Amino acid sequence: MPIRAAARVRSLPAYPFAVIDEQVGRLRDAGHDPIDFGVGDPTIATPALVRERLKSAVDERATSGYPSYIGSGEFRGAVARWMHRRFGLSLDPKTQITSTIGSKEGIFNFPQGFLDPGEIVLCPSPGYPPYARGTLFAGGTPYFLPLTRENRYLPDLDAIPDEIARKARILWLCYPGAPTGALAPDSFYERAIAWCRERGILAVGDEAYIDLYYGPRPPRSILEFGREGVVAFYSMSKRSAMTGWRIGWTAGDPEAIAVFRKVKTNIDSGTPTFVQDAAIAALDDEAHVAAMREHYRPKRDLLAGTFRDLGCADCTPEAAIYLWQKLPEGLDAVTFAQRLLDPGIAVVCTPGPWLAETAADGRNAGAGYVRFALVPTLDEIRRACDAIRRHSRRLFA
Repeated sequence: MPIRAAARVRSLPAYPFAVIDEQVGRLRDAGHDPIDFGVGDPTIATPALVRERLKSAVDERATSGYPSYIGSGEFRGAVARWMHRRFGLSLDPKTQITSTIGSKEGIFNFPQGFLDPGEIVLCPSPGYPPYARGTLFAGGTPYFLPLTRENRYLPDLDAIPDEIARKARILWLCYPGAPTGALAPDSFYERAIAWCRERGILAVGDEAYIDLYYGPRPPRSILEFGREGVVAFYSMSKRSAMTGWRIGWTAGDPEAIAVFRKVKTNIDSGTPTFVQDAAIAALDDEAHVAAMREHYRPKRDLLAGTFRDLGCADCTPEAAIYLWQKLPEGLDAVTFAQRLLDPGIAVVCTPGPWLAETAADGRNAGAGYVRFALVPTLDEIRRACDAIRRHSRRLFA
């Protein structure tokens, strides 16, 4: 019999990173060895202390059954301790913290707790696709806020029409920025929270990259600027190279957390408790996180320096694990990414327009940009940079 997908599924474009995986697969099937900057999946090993703790936890939890819907008390307690050390925040693990199956699941499902049909979610563009796609699945409407180099990759709240703001329920913010690598100043957080409170909008921070920074001062959390009407999402994926482990958490306003918990208890059964145990070991150790930052720094400097040497704008990121590279004026990002796929170069990146949506003013803030995830080895990045230099005349034609 014919199978018909629901309208919300039929309307979705292909998920950008699934398309990239297909491109990598085609190059490999043709006998090439592509250097994959496309998907932000760390290739560095999960720290040994985390893996060792998992091994012992599996035996300890041999008869543990289903995990807690909201995270074990031990895990939420470890999160609370980390939040206090890292940000000076005192959070109640019973009411202000709940576990997630990585941040993607949480971000996608969060709007289901707060949107009625037709209500609006304010989404940064470029930004993480689940902000908008979770909105659509919840029956809401995404409204895209362009993030540009000229405005330091901060959304222009004054440009949001009153009729949009009146219908909005959630404002997504992501700092350190993915894919831009930008940081938000304190003054922006203060203003954004005040703006949201005046309109009854939840201010929600995606802080998955909060520990991956390159300057002397660690980035601050949105929760340092207020708790009422404020929520933040965190993930172990990039901080501790635990992408496949699927563990993260949400923290903030206890009323919002209670609503989100109600959503999640009807959707999933939580992350396995032995994975939470391993995450506790990761949260209690900062040495591996400092090493992680130093792992990415030379990669960032080498790739950003190569584009700078070739006459491109200096786009060295302040944080996160991406280079959001501006191309020379008039060069189409998709065309450039396709040229990199030539077997003689075999470099995979993400065209900026794939990570951005056309805003109300007709702009796509990803136009003219490409994203490189700094996940290949340093040697692979050297090879990629050499190939880009050798073929620069054709690439930038």
